[in-house]
Amino acid sequence: MEKPSERKPIHILIVDDHPIVLAGLATMLRKESDFRLQGSVESGENALVFLAQHSVDVVLLDLRMPGKSGLEILPAILARKAPPSVIILSSFEFEEEIYRAAKAGARGYLVKNSRRAEICEAIRNVARGELHFPAAIAASIAQRECRLGLSAREQDVLVMVSKGLTNKEIGRVLHISQFTVRNHLNHILDKLDASDRTEALSIAMQQGIISVNS
Repeated sequence: MEKPSERKPIHILIVDDHPIVLAGLATMLRKESDFRLQGSVESGENALVFLAQHSVDVVLLDLRMPGKSGLEILPAILARKAPPSVIILSSFEFEEEIYRAAKAGARGYLVKNSRRAEICEAIRNVARGELHFPAAIAASIAQRECRLGLSAREQDVLVMVSKGLTNKEIGRVLHISQFTVRNHLNHILDKLDASDRTEALSIAMQQGIISVNS
């Protein structure tokens, strides 16, 4: 097995608005022979300034910060040429936040009180191009992705439902029969694990499949 001292150094940036968290992570990372702490900043905006001047492999990005949140700054980090891999840091393990982070391009998710071994493993994993999410959450995300894979036509039907149209009216707008509309709705309910069209609408809006203004 390759020893840590034989690995290519992983250059890391920490982004967190809590000085104690910054200091603790920095101390821990410096103990790993294959880690190189390039810097630590207290906001997403400062992270972008730092990245414009330094090259890093992995960014540990706090989810909730004053100003722009981790999720808001993530797209700007990933839009850079040769972007770093990003691991989201959070004080909590909320499935919705983890899902949103994964969809936005984060390669991993860590709770701040994670053990040193897990934090180091996560950094090494994402530096190799792998993902690092809690096992139960990863399984839930995969299941959710399958469930939310609505076709373009099914999304059209949902938009019509959100406008209060009946099956017959939807069929007239989309130039399909009301029976085809019913079939689409049945597929939608199954994919969203919803009991009726009202619940399906609620789930679709919560997950961003359709917007209130669609």
